[in-house]
Amino acid sequence: MHLSRRQFGLAGLLLAAPFAAMLGGRRVSAGPATKTAKRVVFFFTPDGTVPNRYWPVLGKGGEGEFTFAPGSILEPLATQRDRLLILDGLEFEGFDNHEPGMRGMLTGMGAAGSPTQGASVDQYLARAIGSATRFPSLELGVMTADYGSNTQTRMSYARAGVFAPPEDDPTSAFTRLFGDVAGDPAATARLLARRKSILDLQRSELALLRARVGVKERAKLDQHLEALRDVERGLGGTGGACAAPVLGAAVSPYSQADFPAIGKSQLDVLVAALSCDLTRVASLQWSHTVSPVVFSWLGLGETHHELSHKGDGDTAGVASFVKAERWYAERFAELLTRLVNTPDPAGGTLYDSTLVVWCKELADGRLHDAKRVPFVLAGGASGAIRTGRYLDYGGVTHQKLLVSICSLMGVGVEAFGDSTRDAGGLERLS
Repeated sequence: MHLSRRQFGLAGLLLAAPFAAMLGGRRVSAGPATKTAKRVVFFFTPDGTVPNRYWPVLGKGGEGEFTFAPGSILEPLATQRDRLLILDGLEFEGFDNHEPGMRGMLTGMGAAGSPTQGASVDQYLARAIGSATRFPSLELGVMTADYGSNTQTRMSYARAGVFAPPEDDPTSAFTRLFGDVAGDPAATARLLARRKSILDLQRSELALLRARVGVKERAKLDQHLEALRDVERGLGGTGGACAAPVLGAAVSPYSQADFPAIGKSQLDVLVAALSCDLTRVASLQWSHTVSPVVFSWLGLGETHHELSHKGDGDTAGVASFVKAERWYAERFAELLTRLVNTPDPAGGTLYDSTLVVWCKELADGRLHDAKRVPFVLAGGASGAIRTGRYLDYGGVTHQKLLVSICSLMGVGVEAFGDSTRDAGGLERLS
């Protein structure tokens, strides 16, 4: 096969570009929940927890009667208690430690040949329901690439081995999402036309190239054509009377001192994107496993990862880690409050129809343990879950939760990720 220099350059450009997995959102006999959430947000914080300072105290009245101990990690969520569904007794089976936890937390450790093709649950859902919005999914991060882009810093996968990396710069995220409503309309129209013409050129070149390559290469090109269609959907503008958020002062996306300000701006972008219905699948990833962030604004002097390994005998060290973890709990509470206070153009508030998932890649960070990995569900979720409860599943695989998240979003799957693990979803969520 002979390729011109132009065709070779185009092929190289496209093969190097990120592309979406061809997953299709298979609907099977397991079926989605009767009531389904309209949108989902994944909220990640790293390095596990201190179990005896994390879990609520369960009262004699059962799952609906729980309290947060004074000074505990979840205590900042006390005012949000009735909006929470706290899940205990979920395990990562067959893997533990920092990097495997990061890799398997949302993928269920699915391989390329598994039914979910190694995709993370957010990206699987994006393929199933993302065509309804301008952006199938939105990945935002707060200092997630200190160690580069690898399995230790990435939680979202389009398919096995293909990252869906988060955007760490709030300004870049803002421009991508809202540039068409924040700039000069005439200039925006010219830019949009130019971008569409480039896509048309690439599409025609790919069609010519496709006719001259083998079957395997055609499959790859088909994936790139699908990615181009996703890009084209992303050029359509926000539509309606959607208003761009007002970001705070510019910050350096890799300045540790700016960590809280970066997170706030990313939260602004995320909530605005949901309220404009630009996407219905979003994630906010705070740092990554083995986090090097120093919570200097709290008066702490060691990295989050170092603090996560303080033993029970180091009272001051454990107290410092709990202080950092409580700060993350406050951010989760802030997200829920923002959703409650933001109208949904379709009626009600964003909270009413959103499912929120707080996830971690470890249980006890000191032990690199993956037993009783903390997961918290929240949000109105269109009535698909019943909140204000603390459920203990006694040691089931977390793949069941991933199945349930799909079901709660109206996407039926029998199993998620590693198909040798337990199939089916969790009971008692609704």
